[in-house]
Amino acid sequence: MHIHGLIEDSVTLAELCKRLAQSDFITVDTEFMRENSYWPELCLIQVANDKEAAAIDPMAPGLDMGPLLDLMVNNEDVLKVFHAGGQDIEIVYNLTGKTPHPMFDTQVAAMALGQGEQIGYSNLVDTYLGIVVDKGARFTDWARRPLDKRQIDYAIADVTHLSKIFPKMLEKLRKSGRGVWLDQEMERISDPENYRNDPDQVWQRVRINSRKPEVLGRLKALARWRELEAQGKDLPRGRIVKDETLADLAANPPRKQSDLAKVRGLSAAWAGNDIGGRMMAAIADSKPMPADEMPGREERKPSLGKDGALVADLLKLLLKIRAKEVNVAPRLLARSEDLEALASGVRKDLPILEGWRYEQFGRDALALVEGQLGFAVRNGKLQMSRTEDPA
Repeated sequence: MHIHGLIEDSVTLAELCKRLAQSDFITVDTEFMRENSYWPELCLIQVANDKEAAAIDPMAPGLDMGPLLDLMVNNEDVLKVFHAGGQDIEIVYNLTGKTPHPMFDTQVAAMALGQGEQIGYSNLVDTYLGIVVDKGARFTDWARRPLDKRQIDYAIADVTHLSKIFPKMLEKLRKSGRGVWLDQEMERISDPENYRNDPDQVWQRVRINSRKPEVLGRLKALARWRELEAQGKDLPRGRIVKDETLADLAANPPRKQSDLAKVRGLSAAWAGNDIGGRMMAAIADSKPMPADEMPGREERKPSLGKDGALVADLLKLLLKIRAKEVNVAPRLLARSEDLEALASGVRKDLPILEGWRYEQFGRDALALVEGQLGFAVRNGKLQMSRTEDPA
């Protein structure tokens, strides 16, 4: 495989992308810094196919990233391969408003192949290639220039290894017939809605005990204000106001700006400065949350009750048994919230009652809750036992 030097000019990048656009797949990784900012600071992008690999410096003056981003989000003929690619996809979305498509995540694929729920990149490389990954440069400040050869080699290795692992995984998936299992998961991961930060919806991430419309209305207004402040200043949300302080302000709003000096978690300077004034304006402009926006307890988590909780525990036991039998990570078969919903009586819009999940697990899960399947111990081993007649 040909390894290019660090790409810092638009012509070389455009030529690389033109060649990569003829590939069946490319492997992608990014290096970024986000500890001190709202937006992740993209510092390096690594790409490879089966013939060549390169690291691209997005911080290089005048570099036109257009051809690379176009390849990522507009070329449907090239599969984009990531490992645990959520944050990489987020960065592409922030730059383009789109997500890479079509895409493949080797961590999710490993779940279908029975290699654990969240296998790390180093373990994946060791499993498939017998190579111990050098972790010496993992704490690099990727925003600092110049990057030395060891740092660049470390970064490029992520995609060169992945370009060798992906065909091996694909062959295993084809032989096992499990490739179709991943289609739904890959579409879910690449859904742009997962990466869109709507200031009017971020209040839902803040934990608060109250369900009073006026309190939730203030929380929504305050969360929106904080999101816009964080974006404008490019600071993490918690640097503006922490979640617990935001919830307390929503439940116990200050009457006047000078009261902010007494609020735990806020600087006393907010009692008289502009940011404190903007926060007070957000509180003053807030309106009680409309009934159609109020969170519904039943929608978030069905009420189980004591018996339902026991049924959910039995479903979790069944999940462990079935996952072991078919050699797949349990989380790919079913999530806890789906099991609890089934135990509480839900029968519609559950992934475990559709497609391959139904065939591999959902049919037995449904039989269990409807009294057609039980557990038995034979020769010291736990086994499923079917009843002749439904209960």
